[in-house]
Amino acid sequence: MTDENSKLPPEDAAVTGDAAEAKPEVSTDARPKLTEEEKQAKIAAAKAKAAAKKAAEEEAEPKPPWEDKPVPPERIEADDDPEVVALAEAFEGSVLGAERFAGDLTIKVPASKIVRICDFLKNERGFAFLVDLTAVDWPEREEGRFDVVYWLHRFSDECRLRLVSVVAEDQIIESVTGVWKVANWMEREVYDLFGIVFANHPNLERILTWEGFNGHPLRKDFPVEGIDTGAAIYPDVYPAGGGPVVEEEGGDEA
Repeated sequence: MTDENSKLPPEDAAVTGDAAEAKPEVSTDARPKLTEEEKQAKIAAAKAKAAAKKAAEEEAEPKPPWEDKPVPPERIEADDDPEVVALAEAFEGSVLGAERFAGDLTIKVPASKIVRICDFLKNERGFAFLVDLTAVDWPEREEGRFDVVYWLHRFSDECRLRLVSVVAEDQIIESVTGVWKVANWMEREVYDLFGIVFANHPNLERILTWEGFNGHPLRKDFPVEGIDTGAAIYPDVYPAGGGPVVEEEGGDEA
């Protein structure tokens, strides 16, 4: 005769049999249960808080309907701006127009005086940092095809100034690398992508495309799909003025 309890683990053997009592369940929720009155009071408080928030939003001033009826900024003449006045007094005929748009001051200046104007603005007006130098293409404009744009910054009062010079398609404009050395790479980029030539540049070569590239990609008459072009670095594969040879469909199989 064997003892069945001897086969069970000690902790189970102690509770086997009719005399064993069921273990009491221990509740893991220590939060006290709310009475029906307390539940109703919490619900009423939440509703009152939501109603007060909605009333405050309704009483607040409505936001301008920018999404429905956008109001674009206006162009304002800026002939009386201190920077415009100082430049006009320094050089006769140096200011062809000035306006303020969206908080930015733009001065239109002649391309023939760009170096003198930039030198004056840097050394006399404190615009020591050339932020950017780029161009805009207006192929149908009679005044001149390109705008050469200079972004200047003055650290003392965080003032920014934009200069714009109109340049014809075959017109040469002076380099401002003698004023800001950083203009070296910026002017090379404009030369590469727009074809604008900067006189007295120390090394006016393409910077994004290769020598032998046919055309200037940021001109608006440049085909979006690109064009066949030669590559000087692979003259045996891409001869000058040509592109890769495309085999016609249905040709002889090798």
